[in-house]
Amino acid sequence: MYLFKSQSSVNQFLTTMNGFEITLKREDQLHPKVSGNKFRKLKYNFKQAQQEGHQTILTFGGPFSNHLPATATAGKIKGLKTIGLVRGEEERQMNPTLQFCKDQGMTLFPISRAEYRQKDQPYWRLSLQKKWGDFYLLPEGGTNTLAVKGCKEILTKEDADFDIIACSTGTGGTLAGLIESALPHQEVIGFNALRNLKIKDDIKKWTTKENWTINNDYTFGGYAKVTPKLIDFINIFYKNFKTPLDPVYTGKLLFGIFDLIKNKEWLLAKKILIIHTGGLQGIEGMNLKLSKKKWPKITT
Repeated sequence: MYLFKSQSSVNQFLTTMNGFEITLKREDQLHPKVSGNKFRKLKYNFKQAQQEGHQTILTFGGPFSNHLPATATAGKIKGLKTIGLVRGEEERQMNPTLQFCKDQGMTLFPISRAEYRQKDQPYWRLSLQKKWGDFYLLPEGGTNTLAVKGCKEILTKEDADFDIIACSTGTGGTLAGLIESALPHQEVIGFNALRNLKIKDDIKKWTTKENWTINNDYTFGGYAKVTPKLIDFINIFYKNFKTPLDPVYTGKLLFGIFDLIKNKEWLLAKKILIIHTGGLQGIEGMNLKLSKKKWPKITT
């Protein structure tokens, strides 16, 4: 099966609000299991791994990662072994995301948060090679030069009329690709999904352009943190537009944009293209956490 065939996603016009036109680019529909920005990030990395003759992909992620299941699925389709090093001592129990990875044939290996912080150190990577043998290393979130190259393909010539390109950001690779491919008249805004105040420095590793800004006001406490208000917004959005949003990335992004426009605090141009980066696989696991808190679940 040829997974990473060249393709573009469909733009879904949502609404006009206070004079602003809001359109959603449905990257989540690129593939049923390797969707959104993960499809883009893995495309050239898997090609490079196969060109170099690797039979194994090793990567990192949290227990509710979108990157791990996408890598596991791509590996299964491509006939490559996958290894996922999973962050966090307290999340050792299998959840729907990790169970899916296991079902795709990924070998899961939990590591402590202290170990995880060493993942970029050369000496620790040498220890991984001693343990796992030869492998192609994918960084956290899949972000590297090849990932940015893939994410540059998100925007097409049909998107030239938009003034603003908006996207959630985690490790910064997707946003860097959008920045690189945006036209001179377009501004790119990234909504930080993590409490990572160094995200600007991370993005500057991949681009020298200056047509972008970061909004840090809608993290809802940090990565994979949610509130009942955010869940209510996601459910109302689904009811109104028949479009599911994940609570980690795109849900926060849409909440932020709608909130700023509603409160007349959106100071940017009027034609807005929002990138839906997928991540819907995480809803099942999030709903289990919400049930334990006796909060409303996310509807799909």
